[in-house]
Amino acid sequence: MKKLFSLLVGVAVLTAGQAVADSKGLAKTTKGSPEIGRIDVLSFAPGGVLLIGDGAKRQVVAVDTKDTNGSTESFKTIPHLNKELAGRLGVKAGDIEVIDMVVNPDSGKLYLSVRKQDDKTYVLVRIDSKGEISPVSLKSVDYAAIPLPQGEKTPVNTITDLACVGDRLVGAARCNEEFASKIFATRGALSHGQVGQIYSAETFHVAHGRWETKAPMSVLIPYEEDGKPYIVGAFSCTPVVKYPLDALQPGAKIKGISMIELGSGNRPLDMFSYDKGGKGSVIANTFRFHHSRRPFGPSPYWAARFDKDLLANNEATNKEAVRRLKGNDPATDRIQLVEDFHGIVQMDRLNDTHAIGLKEAGEDVDLVLVALP
Repeated sequence: MKKLFSLLVGVAVLTAGQAVADSKGLAKTTKGSPEIGRIDVLSFAPGGVLLIGDGAKRQVVAVDTKDTNGSTESFKTIPHLNKELAGRLGVKAGDIEVIDMVVNPDSGKLYLSVRKQDDKTYVLVRIDSKGEISPVSLKSVDYAAIPLPQGEKTPVNTITDLACVGDRLVGAARCNEEFASKIFATRGALSHGQVGQIYSAETFHVAHGRWETKAPMSVLIPYEEDGKPYIVGAFSCTPVVKYPLDALQPGAKIKGISMIELGSGNRPLDMFSYDKGGKGSVIANTFRFHHSRRPFGPSPYWAARFDKDLLANNEATNKEAVRRLKGNDPATDRIQLVEDFHGIVQMDRLNDTHAIGLKEAGEDVDLVLVALP
């Protein structure tokens, strides 16, 4: 079984032959084994294209998984997932860490990046709806490596999230400088060697009462308002902010519009939107670093759901952003703490009724289905 998981990310490129890709998300690829230094985050582009954010090599690698068949109707739960994964890796459950997870919306399969703690190498794993676990090989695949712009005095060192917004790949990142919070973007279908643009981002942190440039965006999702594309991101302490893509112009320093404040002392982990019963919602789970001092529930991991149309409430912005709390009490019924998500460490949308989550289980995590509110 150890051989089954022989893929350790960081192999050299085997070939450099160019090819036009069939996938919707890729325009031009190369065939080989992408050289990846670190897997910060996973996401998907249309057509089963796996996006790998690699801050160590300052790139996004788009891999054509050719995984486009399946269903998102159901998913089998797996108790003690770390134990299951560790058994296949030949290590103890405490010696691995799931870095990120994402559902492939074209197939309903779950993809995970797993880091072995002994040698800090990464393994990609796929789990299907029946609970079958298998490796994802990056040997001899069609892929496009998208380098982030170079030449900055303090270049990007971590990619925090990725999303496809219309014809653009948009990402959030951070570096060590005055404008540490970064947004990068490409235009058009992804091509091997394509270089995007990078922008500094400034955000009004509602809980702090000031504009800030250092706090990086933890998560982002696509959003459309009056036919115009936006990205919506969440930051520590926890403003929910929207940025118009039209503002992403060369040399621009982007100012976000803070729409919602979920509460100070929290770091967002995942966020997605969904429609249920004709109503649009967004759910975000967070880690509460002030949990011991002022808990929101039994676990430092908790989640809030808010009405999606709050993002279009352009009169309530920045200092007037809609707050989840007034003192210790709920300030509005349009933002709600979701008790079923207490203890959810990571999550992604399966469909409009359920999320897949990793839930605390002692020293391990369970792979669970959670009903969306």
